[in-house]
Amino acid sequence: MTTSATPTLDRISGPADLRALSDADLTRLADELRQEVIEAVSRTGGHLGSSLGVVELTVALHAVFNTPADKLIWDVGHQCYPHKILTGRRAQMGSLRQGGGISGFTKRSESDFDPFGAAHSSTSISAALGFVMGRELGRPTGDAIAVIGDGSITAGMAYEAMNHAGDLRKRLFVILNDNEMSIAPPVGAMSQYLERLGEALPLATLKQVADGVEAVLPDRLREGARRARRLVTGMPGGATLFEELGFTYIGPVNGHDMPELLATLRAARARAEGPVLVHVQTVKGKGYAPAEAAPDKYHGVGKFDVATGQLAASKSNAPSYTTVFGTTLTDEAARDSDIVAVTAAMPSGTGLDIMAARFPARVFDVGIAEQHGVTFAAAMAATGLKPFVAIYSTFLQRGYDQIVHDVALQGLPVRFAIDRAGLVGQDGATHAGVFDIAFLANLPGFTVMAAADEADLMHMVATAVAHDEGPIAFRYPRGEGRGVEMPARGAVLPIGKGRVMREGTDVAILSLGAHLAECLAAADLLAAEGISATVADARFARPLDTDLIGQLVDHHGALITVEQGATGGFGAQVLHHLANGGALDRGLAIRTITLPDRFIEQASPAQMYADAGMTAADIARIAAAASPRRSGGARG
Repeated sequence: MTTSATPTLDRISGPADLRALSDADLTRLADELRQEVIEAVSRTGGHLGSSLGVVELTVALHAVFNTPADKLIWDVGHQCYPHKILTGRRAQMGSLRQGGGISGFTKRSESDFDPFGAAHSSTSISAALGFVMGRELGRPTGDAIAVIGDGSITAGMAYEAMNHAGDLRKRLFVILNDNEMSIAPPVGAMSQYLERLGEALPLATLKQVADGVEAVLPDRLREGARRARRLVTGMPGGATLFEELGFTYIGPVNGHDMPELLATLRAARARAEGPVLVHVQTVKGKGYAPAEAAPDKYHGVGKFDVATGQLAASKSNAPSYTTVFGTTLTDEAARDSDIVAVTAAMPSGTGLDIMAARFPARVFDVGIAEQHGVTFAAAMAATGLKPFVAIYSTFLQRGYDQIVHDVALQGLPVRFAIDRAGLVGQDGATHAGVFDIAFLANLPGFTVMAAADEADLMHMVATAVAHDEGPIAFRYPRGEGRGVEMPARGAVLPIGKGRVMREGTDVAILSLGAHLAECLAAADLLAAEGISATVADARFARPLDTDLIGQLVDHHGALITVEQGATGGFGAQVLHHLANGGALDRGLAIRTITLPDRFIEQASPAQMYADAGMTAADIARIAAAASPRRSGGARG
């Protein structure tokens, strides 16, 4: 007879079952849940370290609060795997981040226990406060609990929400999941204090509870706890900014001590009247040695061997676009001391860690603060420096007002390196870089480029270094390059000029960016049908290469534009140009292939582009239908 390795977890069908367990059983449940998360992520890949760090906290929150009536909101949502297992999705974890499977983030359409979807940071307190006001205005909503990390709380949006919450003074819980600070009270001290307080002072206010936390500690640790409290925001006199904003502060609490967590949360829930912040200290990757030893490496992982922690090896030898960018910019920075770089809490994700290792004084990590990062770079550009702002496409959306108001309007030469452009795979729609072409190519004075391969990216970095006439951006996809031959150094490209990659006579395919390989493959498919196709690489979405477009229109019966972006981008720019020039009056067959007007769900990038109707076969089919050879007509 086989004995289950997870007997306590096997008894859980939902959070209501947790509320019938003893504290000792909840501790055992957390141990089993941690192993379940490790096993699940080893098979699918995903955000491991962050999920392991909140195992005890997840169990305690669901045991103390009445979810889903109480709204538990995970900031970003990348740490939600334990939450998903406990909320009826354990059997689906094998499909995590896979096509047709469950999301790697919280998602409203997936479960009633996910009241608010997330994948970008620092939204949780605003959302929780919205649920609170829904409750106050009569909606059937219970308590609202926002769990936010010490990184996410650096963003301005989090402070805006806390300022509003302090003004409203409604009952709200914010859990600060702090996995950076090393000061922690001794195991059991706080829980014992809270238990005694509950017995002696059943009607004690939450302020009495909070003030007594430091007092119960031994002298040698009391100052450490005070320092942790001050380090949260650095306010003088022992107060925190949270308290100045109207929050009751409790902490620091050991986030891996179940009795301590339970006692703290129970006391807070029983006594809270206004907004409360519970400062919980955790260890990222807790309970799995490889993840604890390298928390950044195990933040997001592919499949791995549980016993050794060895990650599955990549099958390709081509460098990643991110590495090419980081290496190329570092080489350019060695030649030009005016080059500086800005990242928003993603130095390794953007490749700027490469430059930071060599030129640390010239790389600035502004935290999760894209708005500040853009304006900060704009002012550096105004001094004559050459700032490169490296931000994922999906995160750059958060700094759009600053791009318009502080960069474009003033014509400042900020260089935007836009990683993860296009569809990105298992992170799904929240992280897809879909809109940057459209929202940048419509801004006066902006130059917008898109790299077709990793060698092209090197040329675009060099072009951005040399460009001082205004803002310039270049986009490139996630993952490995095409394996093309790399130049020794990037060459400066002529602004607004594309290139012809293949000559044909019947149809012209004008590609922008990394879909060029699919366009060339489509031309091969067309040739097999007797249709001759020209394939051109636009390179620039703004300014357009109007000479190249004119040649393609004049010598072909149909023009097909292709881009890895939403409608309203490059194809729209080409259509606008042709319409104003009267080209559409002469019977030109033109089609624009873009991502469809919907969000594409998670899968591999190839599967996502197939879902979007953008494979080589799709391009060939659309081009063939528009071709005069297939349509039976010719332009007059």
